[in-house]
Amino acid sequence: MQMPPPHCCWTTPGVAGNPCSSKVSSAIKSEKHKRTPLRCIIEGLNRLGWFLFGAVSACAIAFAAGVLFIRNAHGFSASAPPSSMERWIARRARSMAVPPDVRAQPNPVANSAEVLAQARAHWADHCAVCHANDGSGDTQMGRRTYPPAPDMRQTETQQMTDGELFYIIQNGIRLSGMPAWGGGSGHDEEDSWKLVHFIRHLPQLTVEEKKEMQKMNPKSPDDLKEEEEEERFLKGEDSNAHPIEHHHH
Repeated sequence: MQMPPPHCCWTTPGVAGNPCSSKVSSAIKSEKHKRTPLRCIIEGLNRLGWFLFGAVSACAIAFAAGVLFIRNAHGFSASAPPSSMERWIARRARSMAVPPDVRAQPNPVANSAEVLAQARAHWADHCAVCHANDGSGDTQMGRRTYPPAPDMRQTETQQMTDGELFYIIQNGIRLSGMPAWGGGSGHDEEDSWKLVHFIRHLPQLTVEEKKEMQKMNPKSPDDLKEEEEEERFLKGEDSNAHPIEHHHH
C-alpha cells in the first residue's frame, strides 16, 4: 500500500506550506474547468426559463387586469365616472409628459386688470363651454367628456405650476376632451399665459364678473332669437307676440 508523502496534510490542502496543496488545488481547478461549459449552459437555460416565466406571467396578469377593468367600466362608455386608478394614472402621466424646463418656467406676462379682462373674455368665448364661466366644469359638455372637466378652482389644478398650466393649454391632453390651443405663434402663447392668470383668479371670481361673461358666451341661433324676442317684448314693440318659450340645453 502506497503511503502519502511525508508531511502531507490531506485535511488541510489549502494551508500554505503544505507540499500537497498545489497538487490538490490544481486537481480541483482542473475538475472545475472540465465541468464549467456544461454548468454554464444549464445555468443559462435556467435563467432564460425564469425570465420567460416572469414575462409570460406579467403579460397574463396585465391581460386579466385589462379584461377586469373593461368589464367593470361597462365597455368604453364615457358616461361612467373614471375610477380612482384611472385618475391616478392620468395625473401621473400628465405630470411626466410636461418637460421639466417648461414646468419651472415662470409666467412672462405681467398680471393686471387689463390682462384679466382680456383673459376673461377669451375664457368666456373659448373655454366656458366645457369648463363653465366659473371654472367648475358644470356644463353639459364638461360633465359628459371623459374624464369630466375638472373643477379648476380646486387644489389639484391650483397647485400646478404656471408652466404646467401653459403647457396643457398649448398642447392639450391626449385621450381626453382637452384640445391643443397653441397655433405656434407668439400671439397664441401670450393668450395662453394670460389664461394662466385667469385660472389663478377663478377662486376669487365675483358675481359681477360672471354676469359679464354670460354676455360673451357663444350663442346658438335659437339663443340669439330668444334674446331678441325677450328684448322686443320688454320694450313693448310686439305686444301680440306669443309667450316666450325658454329652451334648456
